Amino acid sequence: MKYTKEEVMQYVQEEDVKFIRLAFCDVFGTQKNIAIFPTELRRAFEYGIPFDASAIAGFGGEVRSDLFLHPDPTTLTSLPWRSENGRVVRMFCTIKHPDGTVLESDSRAILQRAVADAAEMGLSFAFGAEMEFYLFKTDENGLPTKVPYDNAGYMDIAPDDKCENIRREICLTLSQMGIQPETSHHEEGPGQNEIDFRYSDPITAADNAITFRTVVKTIAARNGLVADFSPKPLADKAGSGLHINISVRHRGGEDMLPYVISGIMEKIRDITVFLNPCEDSYIRLGNNKAPGYISWSRENRSQLIRIPAAPHDSRRVELRSPDPTANPYLAFALLIYAGMYGIQNKLPLPESADFNLFNAPMEITSRYARLPASLTEAKELAGNSEFVKAHLPASIIAAYCRR
Repeated sequence: MKYTKEEVMQYVQEEDVKFIRLAFCDVFGTQKNIAIFPTELRRAFEYGIPFDASAIAGFGGEVRSDLFLHPDPTTLTSLPWRSENGRVVRMFCTIKHPDGTVLESDSRAILQRAVADAAEMGLSFAFGAEMEFYLFKTDENGLPTKVPYDNAGYMDIAPDDKCENIRREICLTLSQMGIQPETSHHEEGPGQNEIDFRYSDPITAADNAITFRTVVKTIAARNGLVADFSPKPLADKAGSGLHINISVRHRGGEDMLPYVISGIMEKIRDITVFLNPCEDSYIRLGNNKAPGYISWSRENRSQLIRIPAAPHDSRRVELRSPDPTANPYLAFALLIYAGMYGIQNKLPLPESADFNLFNAPMEITSRYARLPASLTEAKELAGNSEFVKAHLPASIIAAYCRR
């Protein structure tokens, strides 16, 4: 349910809400928040809640550090792990300067702009996320270890799969928050898991991805475990990916998916640093089902992009290179713009790679361009990209390319 401001005010009063968390993300997708009391809610809607942004990554330094959080009432949700007596709710926010202009580094606002730009072309995108993570044990002091919670493998069941009850609790919690998971299962690595979501509009999908990470970490901690979303937490085991499913509809009914694939393939090297933002991202790529080459195919998991088997009205593409450390707002925005680039220029679809790239001989793999091999290379490509400069502010580019 998407609430209005008036409905939020009524909900807070009728449901004994004691704390309201105003949530936002830094440029790297790390969730932050300020808690306010219900007496401050009307002021939050009318004027925003001020905060010191000088220590928030990508929001600038001490100069012009006063910013305001303006809650989006449509994102209201209760936090089920909090006490029923004195409920806690959360809303995502738009970040603005004192003069009311939106902060250029607000990645959620960047995605909103991308959605609006696509709508002007008669396009509506939808996204679905498949996010993998590990569950590790903690030591006697409650500190994280690298000891997996179990030694189960791909789609194993209990008792080998000890993570089953944790995944169940995560899915039930998400459902209580209005987020509907589609499937969940044990992944290939020991203690590794995957939970997939239904399709939704880009903003909702990104909000859900941010919420998902918070819920997973919270439920894991409640069970004496730690959730790890890094792309390669165990050197000799499978890495964790953020597989992004994308569909697009055109108001004229034309099939735009081939152009979207071509556009993403054309721009993927330029935008990789925003999809794979840490050093370990590049240890994962090219290994254990993570792509290393720029290619596409149908139903083939060795490719950068695959088209899963699905009914015609459910056709989508799956991008397999991103990992869970990506900021989903920036990732989705750049993928929308890359898809639009392919559509605007009617880029022809390259020939499909209908073979296993992981064991193909060099005379075949040499025909394909590679994804960046290191974070340094990815930064250089993004920093020199006119495409990236056209769609992201200099502050965000600098945050990713100079960190």
